[in-house]
Amino acid sequence: MIEQARDFREESETLHAVVADLPEADFDRPTQFKGWTINDVLGHLHFWNVAADRSLTDERAFDQMLAPVMDRLGRRGLRQAEDEWLGGLRGHALREAWRAHYLDMAARWAEADPRARVKWAGPSMSARSSISARIMETWAHGQEVFDLLGLERKETDRIRNVVVLGVNAYGWSFRVRGEEPPAPMPRLRLTAPSGAVWEFGEGPDLIEGSAVEFCQVVTQTRNVADTALRVVGPTAERWMRTAQCFAGPPETPPAPGTRGPVRR
Repeated sequence: MIEQARDFREESETLHAVVADLPEADFDRPTQFKGWTINDVLGHLHFWNVAADRSLTDERAFDQMLAPVMDRLGRRGLRQAEDEWLGGLRGHALREAWRAHYLDMAARWAEADPRARVKWAGPSMSARSSISARIMETWAHGQEVFDLLGLERKETDRIRNVVVLGVNAYGWSFRVRGEEPPAPMPRLRLTAPSGAVWEFGEGPDLIEGSAVEFCQVVTQTRNVADTALRVVGPTAERWMRTAQCFAGPPETPPAPGTRGPVRR
């Protein structure tokens, strides 16, 4: 049983609730993330949800789906490859296809072996890690939709899935930039939405504050300067400047003041 499948379903439903009744034209509104529209966000989530699902159920279909995408990655054509796969699906038709699949997928993954190895665009991973990554992607890309609509998401302790990915990606945040990760990792003292305190690490440096804001930094939906996180020590400061918990080439975090709720 994979408990994270329930969190994936709930995170997806949280995002779906804010787009379900949007006017069709609003799906073409650009967000603060690279000018992606809501159509781009939902198309991206749907594509990679299906890819992850196929990695568990049909490796050959997964390979066939990923081949054109990997061909374009080096040429920065990811969105084009996703759009070609979507075949013109947009607006509420896309929303309905995305929702129908994630509901079906969540039920199937709940019954999967969490230790099963599944293929991915990078190294293989456990099924539990794969569905956790889908939670992270849904939460992170959902942020630009909430920001565009000027809404504040009601957070829950399922954010711990993203915290754990951020912690596990400490070394990756440096290696993806060709740097050796400084040891030890800074201590984390994070306050969950419920008020619980989550602690990780044991280094002399410290990062303290909201678990949600920590997740916003490691997913690069906020610059650390736009949070109230307390960051103490050179290693902690270095990590928070370029933290990256997602795969792919090194990405530059948003500049201070460029990501946040759009005021209507």
